[in-house]
Amino acid sequence: MPRAIGVIPVRFGSTRFPGKPLALILGRPMVQWVFEGARQSRLIERIIVATDDERIRAAAQAFGAQAILTSTECASGTDRVAEVAAGISADWVINIQGDEPLLRGEMLDRLILGLEASGAPMASLMARISEIDFISDPHITKVIVDANSDALYFSRSPIPCGVSDYFYQHIGIYAYRRDFLLHLRDLPPSRLERAERLEQLRVLENGFRIRMVEISRPTLSVDTPADIIKVEQFLSRHMDD
Repeated sequence: MPRAIGVIPVRFGSTRFPGKPLALILGRPMVQWVFEGARQSRLIERIIVATDDERIRAAAQAFGAQAILTSTECASGTDRVAEVAAGISADWVINIQGDEPLLRGEMLDRLILGLEASGAPMASLMARISEIDFISDPHITKVIVDANSDALYFSRSPIPCGVSDYFYQHIGIYAYRRDFLLHLRDLPPSRLERAERLEQLRVLENGFRIRMVEISRPTLSVDTPADIIKVEQFLSRHMDD
């Protein structure tokens, strides 16, 4: 099995939720929940918290994570992950979003195995959603796939149009072949990427494949302080699972 490392890119500044990575969930910083979920993976050798803020680095080191400071000029989490990847030896790099406190290690293992089997340069996660009313929510990114489970398109708009049974929600956790990640970093933002505000469309517009790996249910990502309450309620109900 090729060597895989995980990077959790987090920044302190956020328009809707400043200091989000350090927001407490049942008494622990959110970034700690993400780190502890990620390290349950059987296939990731090393996990690094990458941040532009000394407060986050200090907090991550306090709960035992390896944490490094990256450039304040990084325009996205992908850029932050690529900066880390450029300085380490690995075959695969996993971009673990820092606002996914319900992440489980088995999700990352499924993602890595999906990337290995696909031959694609990149893979990501999706979950089947039967509540069709959610398809109109622009905060939920939708993905449609071909017969091989390679992504055809991502959108904040309802896709596919007129569907009545289910749709796939995109879960923004990515696995890259390291060389491809470094190449992706150097590609300019694409037209569809700018229109949808979805960075992964840069990959499709440049003719590369993204293998989508299905997981059993969507995660609860944190975008606003109100989402913390939802996550705490979920955790309180499932602490013994």
